[in-house]
Amino acid sequence: MRDVLDEAEHWWRRGEPIALATVVGTWKSSPRQAGASMMLGGDGAVVGSVSGGCVEGAVYELAQQVVADGVPQLQRYGVSDDDAFTVGLTCGGILDVFVERIDPTSFPELGEVAEAIRAGVPVAVATTTRHPDPARVGQRLVLFADSTSGTLGSARSDAAVTDDGRGLLAAGRNAILEYGPDGERLGDGMEVFVSSYAPRARMLVFGAIDFAAAAAKIGAFLGYRVTVCDARAVFATPQRFPDADEVVVEWPHRYLRAERDAGRLDGRTVLAVLTHDPKFDVPLLELALGDEDWKVRPAYVGAMGSRRTHDDREARLRERGVTDAQLARLHSPIGLNLGARTPEETAVSIAAEIIAARWGGDGVPLTRTDGAIHRPG
Repeated sequence: MRDVLDEAEHWWRRGEPIALATVVGTWKSSPRQAGASMMLGGDGAVVGSVSGGCVEGAVYELAQQVVADGVPQLQRYGVSDDDAFTVGLTCGGILDVFVERIDPTSFPELGEVAEAIRAGVPVAVATTTRHPDPARVGQRLVLFADSTSGTLGSARSDAAVTDDGRGLLAAGRNAILEYGPDGERLGDGMEVFVSSYAPRARMLVFGAIDFAAAAAKIGAFLGYRVTVCDARAVFATPQRFPDADEVVVEWPHRYLRAERDAGRLDGRTVLAVLTHDPKFDVPLLELALGDEDWKVRPAYVGAMGSRRTHDDREARLRERGVTDAQLARLHSPIGLNLGARTPEETAVSIAAEIIAARWGGDGVPLTRTDGAIHRPG
């Protein structure tokens, strides 16, 4: 819902019903991940996407029906043996889409959820998508770290989903949870989709140089909350990095330690070390790679520099006790081998490597590969 949130809240505050279609399950080479949303607004306009264009026409028709009668629908789209291209999902994937009507009566908590998402407060929305009792389909429970609102129809269901949903929220994951009709853990018949809205993942860019400005821009484009950090106040200014969410003047290793110890980093955090100056890089990378006080290490640590710089940096880190196993986590020289020359091209190569590290890609051109394009995530 995050990608259609502003438009959904607009119509909700006007009291006009809309239809919200959400991908709740995917199989094979599905074009969008669970949580992707498409909205049919009060003016009939469509915002967002559930399939990148493959089945939007069919979902649009279903959304019109749901707005009209208020009955939520769970629909599966994909290739079938009988009629392979009826719904247009020619990629061979399969996806389940849940379509529901949203208005102030059916979703009174939407305003509260929207405020939390914008403020970076973790919140999850659990919605019953399948149940033997049709009246319970579409019921909703909103989960915060220390409170809930709404109900899934019974105290037992609410308690089970609250426990499991908060685990998903802590991990920033969306998932279908299965229970018995009254929330029994050993049972089936009730399915609940939990959509987690954790704060944006963070990208920390160290080094206030032109390459950092390009990296900040593409990091923001990818949805990261971007921080640029450098100890040199004359270079680390907001004017030089308009795409960064914040620009910090501090020694990089001190800033990283403070953010880690304050619990503001998680397993989605990515670090791009672009200073290629040993007085900054070595203590920073020693902390990022070798220090054992991390609860969860960053997802990606990359460092810019030539082959000679890389070899010198590794030698200095080994002298400070960083092991070969720890150094193996370092992406250096940073980025994929795209032949990049400009700061912007280099930023693309860094972003490509971060994406590959996240999803298990290998950077090989798709023309040289076989099998599914989208890896399970």
